[in-house]
This record gives sequence, structure tokens and C-alpha cells, in this order.
Amino acid sequence: MEGRKKSRRYIDYPRLGRKGVRRWLPSWRLWLGTFTFVLACLAGLFAFVYAKIDIPNENALAAREATVYYWADGSQMVSVGAVNRQNVTLDKVPKHVQNAVIAAENATFYEDHGVSLTGIGRAVVNMISGGDTQGGSTITQQYVKNTYLSPDQTATRKVKEFIIALKVNNRKSKPEILRGYLNTSWFGRGSNGIQAAAHAYYGIDAKDLNPSQGALLAAVLKGSEQYDPGLSKANHARAVARWKWILDRLVATGAMSQEERAQYRDFPEPHPVAKPTSQAGQIGYLVDVANKFVKSATGLTDKDLARGGYRIHTTFDKQRTHRLEQAVDGVRTKSLDPKKRATDTFVEFGAASVRPGDGAIVALYGGADATRHFSNNADTTAVPAGSAFKPFVLATALQQEAEQYGDQPRPVDAPSRAEQLRGALMQGDNIPFVQAGKQLGLERIRDLTLGLGLRKESLAQLEQTFPLGTSAPSAVRLASAYTTFANGGLHAEPYAVAKMTHQGKAVTGFERTEPQQVVTPAVAQEMTNTLSGLGWRALGVPGGKPVRQPVAAAVSEAKDRMKSAWFVGSPPPAGAADWGAGWAGSGPGGAGVRADRASGRGDGGEPTTAITLFRNKPGAPQLLPLNGVGGPDTGLGTSLPPQVWAAYQNDA
Repeated sequence: MEGRKKSRRYIDYPRLGRKGVRRWLPSWRLWLGTFTFVLACLAGLFAFVYAKIDIPNENALAAREATVYYWADGSQMVSVGAVNRQNVTLDKVPKHVQNAVIAAENATFYEDHGVSLTGIGRAVVNMISGGDTQGGSTITQQYVKNTYLSPDQTATRKVKEFIIALKVNNRKSKPEILRGYLNTSWFGRGSNGIQAAAHAYYGIDAKDLNPSQGALLAAVLKGSEQYDPGLSKANHARAVARWKWILDRLVATGAMSQEERAQYRDFPEPHPVAKPTSQAGQIGYLVDVANKFVKSATGLTDKDLARGGYRIHTTFDKQRTHRLEQAVDGVRTKSLDPKKRATDTFVEFGAASVRPGDGAIVALYGGADATRHFSNNADTTAVPAGSAFKPFVLATALQQEAEQYGDQPRPVDAPSRAEQLRGALMQGDNIPFVQAGKQLGLERIRDLTLGLGLRKESLAQLEQTFPLGTSAPSAVRLASAYTTFANGGLHAEPYAVAKMTHQGKAVTGFERTEPQQVVTPAVAQEMTNTLSGLGWRALGVPGGKPVRQPVAAAVSEAKDRMKSAWFVGSPPPAGAADWGAGWAGSGPGGAGVRADRASGRGDGGEPTTAITLFRNKPGAPQLLPLNGVGGPDTGLGTSLPPQVWAAYQNDA
């Protein structure tokens, strides 16, 4: 009907009476309405979620399941279980310890509402970008995470943490929350809570902690794997820096005077790290390596593992591990006498056996007893490889020639750097390897060793002596590198855990990658032949039983620089017509190497074993020299690792 007004639209979009671009630009009313609507929806959603999520019953930490480790055959190795936790009331925790924790973790604890919006926002951004989801939590949020939630780092769990933290903050007093946090936090060394931590680090009750000790325990809350000063030199440096920062922070927040701060200049060194008695012998070292692999594969932390409920199936062979320990103990008993020779003190052995075909770590020797000697000698990166590194230089030269000539034979008049290195390897000559470093390029040698599985952080500076073995790979990594030659040039990354479950559900991250071709099969065979040839120079190990394979020994001229001895060996594949061979050598760092014929990749093949010997006085910054170790007939101790290997093989 004419004259009747057109009905007004509820949402004026596209805008009437506008032309061009303005027709499609929302009005300020539409912007405001949309914003209000979205805000209302979010508020409604928050109210719904807030009402839906309630505070669960507190987890009974002491009743949680143990974490069980299994041998490769499926039998139980060890159960790491009862949670080490002793609840204490807040009046049993000195005020200066409470202040140190608050200063370190959440300075606004007494004023905030239990959550950190900036921390939540940062966590959400990190989750979206694939970064670390931890960080930025208040003490209340951490208490909630410790007490009510799983360790899963997911958006759903973060939302639950946020909601429950708000409710806990409304229903509990700040002292109650702080008490709960101090009793449930992970301090490392198997300790949950401040009371257990005080005993683990200082052997005293929490009530007896002084401000300096309290600051150190507050420091390890950031992550004991990085800040427990007893684990490594790097940890010690980080712990000292954070301990100082916390004490200074106490002054900045008014919780400590400058005069009192001045009293605490000396770092409060904690007791040495100790393993529980259930992890005596080699068990503690096996658990240590398994945990490192789990953390690398899954992103879990020691704190997560301490919650329990995991079933960890390792690759460790029970019989091989026992034989390896017996072999080391036998050689130590027969050849070393600390009461007779001072040079036989502080002698350490380390060893690892790795299968060529799949990289499984089947045996370890980490030290005399994990409860008395915490540092894992099988996994340390503090012992120079010495001459055991030289074959990698030879392999680099062979690989370069393979790439240069392909399937064509090398011209007769073309000089072969590889041939020169072979001779130098036989004679224990260093100069050709230094020259090869210049001609091949140190970067090329480094890149090959990385392909063989050596860790970048264990490699030395790219200096003139790099080809002589100044790098310090672990026994695990050195054994793994040599499996490549026995495996047709294919390298399989070493691994210690085959599978893992948590409360009956499979944990992902243990899928195996295909072995990578690092050197050609022809180069691998040439390396095998070269190293086997060295073995025919002798038929046994001095002072030991005859071995199934010939073993050769060589001693370097640089006796005063000897700091370590290595031997790497593996038997020939079962039924092989050819015997393999071994070679033991010493140099500025000591060395020993061995390879056998390619063992195939069906069931993984016979393992390659790396054995090291060195002297390490606790607290000393450098390794001690091997001069005189074992007496005058041991070649500065260099014959001892081959003896261990021979005993290990003969007991098979």
C-alpha cells in the first residue's frame, strides 16, 4: 500500500541507502551489537563451563600406581613406585622458605585471584604455534595441576586448570593453597613436597632449612632436570645463578633485608645425588637411559614420570647386561689394585652394546653401583674418543672418493687419501689425519659423524686436532656409530624403549624411523675390511682368555697426554665363515675400535659394544692421566677395555 513505511530490518546489512564500498562497511551500531553479542556468548559459555566443572577429590598421591620397567623379554626389571611424600603443616615450613618460593614462582600470590590471564594467553598462543605449553602459571594453578589434573598438555586441561584454580581460590585460603602447593610440588631426586626435598637435598627436616637452602629448593622448582646442581656442571651453574636471583628477589620484594642477604654469599651445596636401593647395581643406569629416551620421545618430564602409572618396556637384554657387568668386575678385580698402586684409584669403566639393524641398546655398564656412583659412564660426554674417532676420518675420505669416481675404478695415477689414512691407522700416526682434516674439510668430517649418530654437543671445536678425537661421544653413541659399518652403511638411531603405556593406554612417540644411508655399502665394506685387518696383528688380549676374534693393540707415543682408553667391538654374525677383528689403541684421549662383516638387518644382528676406561676424581675439573694404571703390562690401561670385551664375548 502506498505510503506505508517499509518494515525496518533487524540487522541493517548490507546497509540500505548506501552505495559502493560504504554499502558493505558495517555501521558502528552493528560493530557494537556484534561485539556485545559475542561477549554475551562467551560469558554464557564461561558460566556454563564454570558450573559444569567442579573441584575433584584430591588425588591420593601415596596410593598412585608405581611405574614399572621391563626387560626386553617382558620380565619385570624394577618398580619405581611409592611416592616419596610427607605432608607437613605450614607452621613447619619456615617463613623465609615460603617467601623464597613465592618470590621465585608467583610474587603476587597473596593479591591475585588464583590465575594469570597473561600466562593463560601465552600458553594458548604456544599451543596454537606448537610451542611449549607450560609456563606462566600461578602457584594456585600449579597446585591444581599437581593435585587434581593429569600431566597432559592440552587446551582442555588448561581450561580445567583455569576454572578449578578460580574455584579453589574462592573456597580455600591462601595459606591452605600454599601448604598444598609445598606438599605436592616436584623437587626432583624422587621427592614430592618440601619435607621430602629437605631430606633429599640436605638430610634435614623442612623446619630446619635456612634461607640460603630454602632459596636453592625454590630454584629447583623451575625444573630439577635443569637446576639440580648435583646432576651436571651446567646444572650447577644454572642453580647458582637462580639461587642468587631468588635471594636478590627477596630483597627487592621486601621479604629480606640487605644485611641479611649479605650473610648468604656461599652456595649451599646439597648432598650428592643418591639412587634408591631398588636401583642398585646397573638398574639405576638402565632406568636413567630409559627415562632420557622417554622424555625425548614424548616430551614428558621427570615430574610427570613421578606421578606413576606407566609401564615402560625397554630394549635391555637381562643376560647381556649381567654378562657385561661381570666382565668389567672381573677385569677390575684382576688388574686393578688401588691399595698397591695410587694410579689405580678413581678408575672408571663405561660400556654400551647396540644392535646394528635397528639401533636397540641391549646392554649398559654405567659404573660400579648406581646408588654409590650416580654419573652414568655409559652415557657421559666427558671422555675424549681419541683414536676411536680416526676411522670416521677414513670413512669421510672413502665416501668422498666414492662420490668422485662413482662406479668407475680410481685411476692408477690418482693419489688416494684413503690409502694413506689406512696406513696411518695401522701405524698409529697422527700427522696424516691432521692433513686429511685440512684437505677434506673439518666440516665434512663433522657432518659425517653427525650422520653416524654422534651428538652435536659432544663434538669438539673444529680445530686442527679435531680429526684426532678431541670430541667426547658417549659409549652409547660411539657404539651406535660403528654399527653403521656393520650394517652396510645404514645407520639406525639408538633407542632404549620399545613401547610404553600409561594406565593401560599406549603412549605415542615410539614409532621407529627407517635407517638412513650414511655411507655407501661399498664404503661400509671397505671400513669393515680395514678394521678387521687390524685385528689379525694379534690373537688375544694381554693377560686374558683367547678370544674368538683376533685383537690387536697399539700404544701411542704421547703417553703423558693419555686421559682415556676405548675399545669398540662386535662379533661376526652367527655362522659367518670369516672371523671379525678388533683393534685397541691409545692416543691423546685413548681409543680402540673394531668392526665385523655386515651382519644383516633382519633381527638386528649381533651388537656392537663400546667400552671406555678413564680416571675421574669427584670434584676434579679434568680427567686424571692413565699413566701407571694396572701396572707396567697394561699399556697405560689401554689393554683393559679389550680384556673386558673378550670376557664379555667369551661368557656368551
